Amino acid sequence: MTAITAIDCSEIKPNPRSLFRQPLALQWIEDGKLMKRSEGERQAGRFELFLDLLYVAILANFAENLAEHVSGVNLVKYILILAPTWHVWSDLRELMNSFYTDDLAQRVLILWIMALLVMYGNNAVLVDEDISAMRTTVGVYMVARLSTTTTHLLYSFSSYHHRAQQRLWFWFTVVGLSIYIPLFVESISLRSKIAVASVGIIFEECAWVFCYSPASKKFLGARYTTAVDIAHEVDRFAAFFIIVLGEFLYSIVVGSPAAIGFNDRLLRAIWTLIIAFCLNWLYVHNDGAVKGVHPIRHNIYGAFLWFVLHLPLAASLLAGGHVSAISAKSSELHDGELWLLCGGLGAGMILLYLIALLYKSEDEPGTLILPKSARLILRPVSGIIIICLPLAHDLDSTSIVSIIMALSVLCVVWESVTSLVRGAKLWEKWENRKYPEVSVTLQNMSSEE
Repeated sequence: MTAITAIDCSEIKPNPRSLFRQPLALQWIEDGKLMKRSEGERQAGRFELFLDLLYVAILANFAENLAEHVSGVNLVKYILILAPTWHVWSDLRELMNSFYTDDLAQRVLILWIMALLVMYGNNAVLVDEDISAMRTTVGVYMVARLSTTTTHLLYSFSSYHHRAQQRLWFWFTVVGLSIYIPLFVESISLRSKIAVASVGIIFEECAWVFCYSPASKKFLGARYTTAVDIAHEVDRFAAFFIIVLGEFLYSIVVGSPAAIGFNDRLLRAIWTLIIAFCLNWLYVHNDGAVKGVHPIRHNIYGAFLWFVLHLPLAASLLAGGHVSAISAKSSELHDGELWLLCGGLGAGMILLYLIALLYKSEDEPGTLILPKSARLILRPVSGIIIICLPLAHDLDSTSIVSIIMALSVLCVVWESVTSLVRGAKLWEKWENRKYPEVSVTLQNMSSEE
């Protein structure tokens, strides 16, 4: 990525007493140097986390609809209705990352987007059944995207630091949303609408990558270009990943599906909990390097790939996790559910492997017990095995969930051990366990005086 050679913290922060604050870029690139309005790392705001709560319900609704009607057509519908919600979430993430003011305007914007998402979440699962649901879903999505991108356009008049790319992004968004217009026409076949929606989603992903890539910066010839607060970005993506893992846990408790006492449903519920726990462990563990560099920090194309891979990661784990959770309710899973379970979790494991590969290790050779490639190898191997499990027709749902759990635990144990520094001990020696002597304490106090 662009070399970071200087940090400027001289500009005045917005007046905290103003109801509507001037939106100013929090970080930007100026003549190849990273400039920041403040040096401290920033975490997600409270209203951003409040937005995430709504996504818990929306994603659960999409996953449940897919699990109830598992088919190729419904899988395509699941992907096509999930991707737009991701784009809306990403729009707000980018806006808050670059221009977080937490004023009345931004809070109302979040509420407005959430209201639109409530409409979207209620209608999206019915797009293939009712033209009114289709029109409502597409219309709400277009209004939500226009709301966020128009905010970007408005902010470009307030702050010059991201101006060129913000305006380029606005026009790309308008063009991208116009692709969805044929979805309002009832006479167009569903197959054609699927093609149109697919083109629109792909165009939006490519447009986003282009607008914030070095290619667009070179094309615009801008002196001031965008930069991101890495800590905030990592925090937001981690929060979304936790939302996805919540789908594993919700259904194993609500409605008491595993009651009463110890039974095979309770066993599957506990195995589902362990699977989610291990997936979170692997996501946080990354590549296990002692001196690891995040993809956003060391390579622009690796950074974009890291961003993009989170969408299929969320889609696969959300679907697989939901089926794993509902296995606590039913005695057996039918073939479609088994393929969704194993395909989703297996693909998720492979995607976690690809994401870990994007991290750069600066460890000297021989620092850890095994090199990076050997430490991570069980992720794709386990993913492939999990995907193939439905081919073993003599395995019941309990056996399949148990195998997935065992492979997840094996990955965690393998990576935790092989990521230790060479010569590391199993137990760290406990030291300084006794209270200090009074004389020593008084001596230290007198020396400080």
